[in-house]
Amino acid sequence: MTIDTQTAVTGSRPAATGDDRLTGRAKLVLFVLCAAQFMVALDFSVLNVALPVLGEDLGLSRSALQWAVTAFALPSGGFLLLFGRVADLYGRKRMFLTGLALFGSASLLATLAWDPASFLAGRALQGLGAAVIVPTGMSLLTTTFPEGPLRDKALGISGTLLSLGFTVGMLLGGVLTDTLGWRSTMGLLALAAAVVLVLAPGLLPESRTPERPRLDVPGAVTVTGGLLALIYSLSTAAQRGFGGADVRITLAAGLALLVAFVVAESKSPAPLVSLPMLRRRTVAWGNIGGLVTFSTMSTVVFVLTLYLQETLHLSSFRTGLVFGVQGAASVLAGSYAPRVIGRFGARRTLVGSLFGQGALTGALLAVGSGSGALVATVAVSLASMFHLGAIISYGLTVTSGVPDEEQGLATGLVTTTQQVGLTIGIPLLGVLATTGASLFDGVRTVLAIDALIVVSAAVLVGLGLRGRSRG
Repeated sequence: MTIDTQTAVTGSRPAATGDDRLTGRAKLVLFVLCAAQFMVALDFSVLNVALPVLGEDLGLSRSALQWAVTAFALPSGGFLLLFGRVADLYGRKRMFLTGLALFGSASLLATLAWDPASFLAGRALQGLGAAVIVPTGMSLLTTTFPEGPLRDKALGISGTLLSLGFTVGMLLGGVLTDTLGWRSTMGLLALAAAVVLVLAPGLLPESRTPERPRLDVPGAVTVTGGLLALIYSLSTAAQRGFGGADVRITLAAGLALLVAFVVAESKSPAPLVSLPMLRRRTVAWGNIGGLVTFSTMSTVVFVLTLYLQETLHLSSFRTGLVFGVQGAASVLAGSYAPRVIGRFGARRTLVGSLFGQGALTGALLAVGSGSGALVATVAVSLASMFHLGAIISYGLTVTSGVPDEEQGLATGLVTTTQQVGLTIGIPLLGVLATTGASLFDGVRTVLAIDALIVVSAAVLVGLGLRGRSRG
């Protein structure tokens, strides 16, 4: 997704007052855009605590539970760049409304699912709708609110709600599953999409890039196909090994398509991803740090959900409370992160946060098969504080020193890294917890690998950014 800072806006902007305060209409526009982003963030987490109950109801085996998450994450990450560019061409408001309609309909299908196939189809269509909503919603926000204090305020509110969406999803998932059943978690999303879809048409201005850039079809096809094939092959291999012909074929196809994507982007006059931008050390290493923190923390949440419910036999509600404490820690971290970054710089904060997240993830190895809820609560809460520090600092690292005319490209890469990170973590690591003879041993294995990856990334990112000016 490319956010062009020089876009023209068709329709009226919700003007600011002279002192850059939001007008009444601007607040309504911001509410609609943030509500849509909050809804997508909610979808990443609201189902997590319901997975054991859902699997028993629909007949999904323990090893297949990760597909309830992966079916959503694959299209939401794989199609993000494509739909961001399509919105640039054909109108962001139009695509935003289309994404909302698709997301709401898919949520209804998942609510009414009668077997695993219908449920996973609903989840995949939800992910496709999210791939439209995320880039178009962000583009509408940056083109509706002028650059400066007003946009900074809008982006700050949006970012806070995105973080809270994940936490609130865990809490709501536990409450709804215990009281109304797992289907209510999907019904809530269908209702939320309907409300936003009713409010949005009369509030949002239409916008598109004035130069009408060409759609990079070769880039879109190769990156989308490559990501889908690669994640499918690795997810399947984690369950069945690399002996299957489908695994080998899709793995080879995925790698070949991603190589073809790099070649296509080097020749495209309007690439989805700017290769010169990726050659900047801050952009490359910053995004690597972001990719690692998103993918590994989502894996931790997935495997701990299974551990708390299936090993410690906590209810969905109590499991939600564990992650509610994590959410409170995230809010606390969000209030202090700007001060830490102001003192030490974004790059040093990124490296330090990765080390902290890795160390606390390693501390989770202290949990036992007979007890450990308290250890899990404290460790995951502290790890989430470092996780949020890494999220904030990696975005600032990526965009620091980038010329104004290229800020849109840099911001687009930040968003893409977030979505791809959420996509790859659970299928590549989380599945290891569900395919062994013992869930408890599988969880410990995943946590050990997860911690090693984060600490290794901290070392590499630190070396990659070494010698750069503080920022």
